[in-house]
Amino acid sequence: MQSVAALARSQMQTEARIEVVAEGGGAQRSLLSGGSVLHRHEQRQPQIETVARLLSGGVAGAVSKTCTAPLARLTILLQVQGMHSDVATLRKASIWREASRVVYEEGFRAFWKGNLVTVVHRLPYSSISFCSYEWYKHLLQLIPRLSRHRNSESADACVRLLGGGLAGITAASITYPLDLVRTRLAAQTNTMYYRGISHALYAICRDEGIKGLYKGLGATLLGVGPSLAISFSVYETLRSHWQLKRPHDSAVLVSLASGSLSGIASSTVTFPLDLVRRRKQLEGAAGRSRVYTTSLFGTFRHILGTEGVRGLYRGILPEYYKVVPGVGIAFMTFEALKSCLSGSPNER
Repeated sequence: MQSVAALARSQMQTEARIEVVAEGGGAQRSLLSGGSVLHRHEQRQPQIETVARLLSGGVAGAVSKTCTAPLARLTILLQVQGMHSDVATLRKASIWREASRVVYEEGFRAFWKGNLVTVVHRLPYSSISFCSYEWYKHLLQLIPRLSRHRNSESADACVRLLGGGLAGITAASITYPLDLVRTRLAAQTNTMYYRGISHALYAICRDEGIKGLYKGLGATLLGVGPSLAISFSVYETLRSHWQLKRPHDSAVLVSLASGSLSGIASSTVTFPLDLVRRRKQLEGAAGRSRVYTTSLFGTFRHILGTEGVRGLYRGILPEYYKVVPGVGIAFMTFEALKSCLSGSPNER
């Protein structure tokens, strides 16, 4: 992913979606890999510039997610409605109905439930992605077939794509307990079983064992590859086509538009996996009985059988709504912080 400043754009898109994978996200729902943060030219940057970019990316992701937290919480609340709700309740579900319920029953501040965990999650996730990407990239370049074509664009893209995917899997696996805690805190409505991050970690380990902190990890890891591949390919295709047809358009505009559309495409394809992940994360939470007693694919079949295809996309509208502002906020924050921390003007 390249644009205004190759690294700047890559970092912006990675931190802004997450959630694709990973948010993740990319998350972002994308839980997109932090590996795409790096570009080959960064190897020639001074160490202080590298640290500035890393910190800027982590903070930009945290700011972006804080600003879009109300939409993110609505996504989670709608995603998990099918677990303990009857058919009549599900038919009445909508963004505005759920948003009104949150304000009326929990107060306006409740839109940010679980956001502190998201902020805490960002820096370790970015750091692990950053470091593991470099390590995986070095290993991949030792592969004979790739090392012989090191200067080839296709080989370079392959190394970045594979390295990014592996880095995303590594970062997601290590920081996954925080992601699970974020879901459980955000999914709480009137009954507050978990009283904060540390209490949630303690209660989950006490009630469900260490394995409880990794419920839904399979769906997360399964979504990393498709999310990254779709985002990468759609972004590059849109950017190349746009620059070919309209070469004089602003590089920033091209970057933001292409990044937003690639995020929407990635979210659309991987959203069912994200929904299954959220529901798996809530299995047995707060002493409730388990709803899904089968494997990942058994859970898919259960949701299709009880809620239909629509059930796999429950909550996707607020996910769409947060993509464009998320990308824009992360980009602007990243550029401003990078300029302040590095003491140099933004690259153009």
